Amino acid sequence: MLIIKTKFMSENNDTHEENLNINEENQKINEENLNSTQNETPQQETIPMDEVTAEPTTEELLAEEKDRYIRLFAEFENYKKRTNKEKLEFFQYANQDMMVAMLGILDDFERAIKEMQKNGNQADLQGVELIYNKFKNRLTEKGLKPVEVKQGDAFNVDLHEAITQIPATSEDLKGKIVDVIETGYTLNEKVIRFAKVVIGN
Repeated sequence: MLIIKTKFMSENNDTHEENLNINEENQKINEENLNSTQNETPQQETIPMDEVTAEPTTEELLAEEKDRYIRLFAEFENYKKRTNKEKLEFFQYANQDMMVAMLGILDDFERAIKEMQKNGNQADLQGVELIYNKFKNRLTEKGLKPVEVKQGDAFNVDLHEAITQIPATSEDLKGKIVDVIETGYTLNEKVIRFAKVVIGN
């Protein structure tokens, strides 16, 4: 009986030691887990104060709206000026096609007057000149003007159209206008027909 009791007590002591060992191991595991958890906890990023954007103040919002209004007003003023200019140009050149068609009649009048000056009746010449001048004055009132060209003038590509070149009679006429074949015209400062000229070389 004593042997059994002693054996039982030794078994209890062994079991108690094993429990203590298990408790110590569990405590070590818990400490390791706690340490690893603390190490894995992400550190909060600190944002510098200068990078934090503050809310705009009332004065800043008012200034922004005022600037936007001024820009919109300027754009509208530019739009009005542009449309007024387009309207003005439209009214100035609305009759351009009609004016170009009238240029042929002016040319015919000038040819007829030249021929009548050579061998024509003086009374007839005066009548034709009267009609020609009246017709030309009406067109001038609408903005039509002849391009003034004389012999010896420099060739201007914006006003003249060279149809041919001939040998110049003098050094002064080289590269200059020698003769005018057809009169050029402008309508309100815009060229509607170039003056056809002959250039000396």
